[in-house]
Amino acid sequence: MAVTGSLTTIKGTDALSRQMPKSGFTKTGICSNLLSASQSSAYALNHINYLRAGRFKLVYLVVVWRLLLEGLFRFWQERGSDGDTGPGGLSRDCAVDPLDQRGSIVVTWDILNWYQGDGYVASVKIENQQLYRHIEARPGWSFGWEWSKEEVIWEVQGAQAIDQGDCARVEEENSPHSCHPRPVMIDLQPEAPGTLQTANCCRGGVLSSAVQDPSTSIASFVMKVGLARRPPDVPLSFSIPGYSCSTPTNVTSSLIPDGQHGRRAYMTWQSSCTYKLRRTPSCCVSFSSFYNPDVVPCKDCACDCTQKPKAGERLCNISSTDDGFQTPGIATALNLHKQAPFQCSKDMCPIKIHWHVKNNYKGYWRSKVSILNRHLQNYTHWNLVVQHPNFKQLKEVFSFNSTRLPIHGDDTNMFWGIRSYNDMLLEAGENGVVQSEMLFQKDPSLFSLSKGWAFPHKVLFNGEECVLPAPDSYPGLPNAARQSLLHSPFLLLLLLLVNLLV
Repeated sequence: MAVTGSLTTIKGTDALSRQMPKSGFTKTGICSNLLSASQSSAYALNHINYLRAGRFKLVYLVVVWRLLLEGLFRFWQERGSDGDTGPGGLSRDCAVDPLDQRGSIVVTWDILNWYQGDGYVASVKIENQQLYRHIEARPGWSFGWEWSKEEVIWEVQGAQAIDQGDCARVEEENSPHSCHPRPVMIDLQPEAPGTLQTANCCRGGVLSSAVQDPSTSIASFVMKVGLARRPPDVPLSFSIPGYSCSTPTNVTSSLIPDGQHGRRAYMTWQSSCTYKLRRTPSCCVSFSSFYNPDVVPCKDCACDCTQKPKAGERLCNISSTDDGFQTPGIATALNLHKQAPFQCSKDMCPIKIHWHVKNNYKGYWRSKVSILNRHLQNYTHWNLVVQHPNFKQLKEVFSFNSTRLPIHGDDTNMFWGIRSYNDMLLEAGENGVVQSEMLFQKDPSLFSLSKGWAFPHKVLFNGEECVLPAPDSYPGLPNAARQSLLHSPFLLLLLLLVNLLV
């Protein structure tokens, strides 16, 4: 007997077992385990309807309970591993992004060749495989690790260590580039000497997203490592500020271009770094429309409530800190970036997004989006991600680059500036704003100006989710109150009584 459900028709337990999520923890880090846990639980809940099946009822009951218990066990084990949790109970160290579930920064460490008795040449590639999250010139990318033994860096091209460390233990005439047990590397500037440059380097720390600019989504550097054993020990604890990196693992050796023929690296280690959830929002959204004179502002204290500006105070700082975005013991540019002052406001947000429903035509409608920078600093490679049910009918974007993100639902677009026109969002002031209009074709089965349909469901600026107004505060149609009264049972009863008395 066939059992139909939300998936394809199932003709027995074999088909179900083929579609079941694999049990056991993955080896790619906490994020994958959390995602697997949520998938197991969702799959189980999705198949509760199968319990109505005939002879397979008991089998489905066992399978569903197993998946539910497995999902709950994984979730609570990961949740309990770190007391600091974010929205939905997920660990702040590993927040699965529903808009980019597989996005990560992948670090590949290749051993290219050996030299002398205790040294090797390594190439490190940092590849941003995220759809929209990126690292700007300020703070710029930084990458650190911990040596397994007492290795040193003799030379490096394409990057530099921020701290040389104590090299007194190295008995050589020339001092190494770095003897620090936990070196941290940062990018070089474009004007660096040619002898210090290598492929995919020297952009001042810019690491673009895979969608916005694939040509600058990879950074790399080459270094000579000394005092190493053969075979070398695996470097430990890869770290990128704001990300949680998995343990480096040995993978299939990379293919290295070498003239007309490629060759394999001697050894290759790889790690996947996933984005950490920020504790403090950095942007908010306000709404307005042509059919309602009221402007819906950002929520009060949307980004910070711990510090309230004093009377006459114009500049503020978000007082809370995001420890996950700081490198312990090192005053990096990233730490300074998070402390940059911004213009005070009731919402206390450095960035404000405003969405305005501008026009309603016979077959089209138009909206306008503005990005206001209150920070006393520029955003050099900004981007905006918006989720809206009408993006399938988006016909034209007038002043931004735009592309549809490959996400289920086909309702999410990414926007960024046009080169040499508005790709830089200038610091707070008269010119600290970029804006564009969008033209949508109407779909009669979807289009509506009621119940907030014309406004976005989710907004992210530079990968950070912005705080939306409360749903009940969205601009309403002029006759919304009247319509609601006419649908009131009490009012209808009152009108009926009055009609009878008359």
